[in-house]
Amino acid sequence: VQLQASGGGLVQAGGSLRLSCAASGRTIRNSAVGWFRQAPGKEREFVAAFRWSGSNTRYADSVNGRFTVSGDNAKNTVYLQMNSLRPEDTAVYYCAAGIGVILSSMSSKSSYGYWGQGTQVTVSS
Repeated sequence: VQLQASGGGLVQAGGSLRLSCAASGRTIRNSAVGWFRQAPGKEREFVAAFRWSGSNTRYADSVNGRFTVSGDNAKNTVYLQMNSLRPEDTAVYYCAAGIGVILSSMSSKSSYGYWGQGTQVTVSS
């Protein structure tokens, strides 16, 4: 599975961005896709996840209510819609895919074996 994350950029606080995670190779539709982010000097942290089976979603508390994760079967792509962005959302955002991810493990980095290259999101104040 190869993952390509895109859609990052520079936006003012309060603005919006939509990230895309497109998969090629093995289908990701029997798996989950997670979004993680890493700010300079910080650990990579969970943001949101989408599981194809049941269209289950999970969110970090810090983004719940502002971010929405969704999937498009036809395009084999998972999106992360980010609204009401804050300066503290600034980070490199990564998407990752995992096979057979259970609901209780959707927020765990160790559930994901395939990682994309990351896209930079910068929110100015």
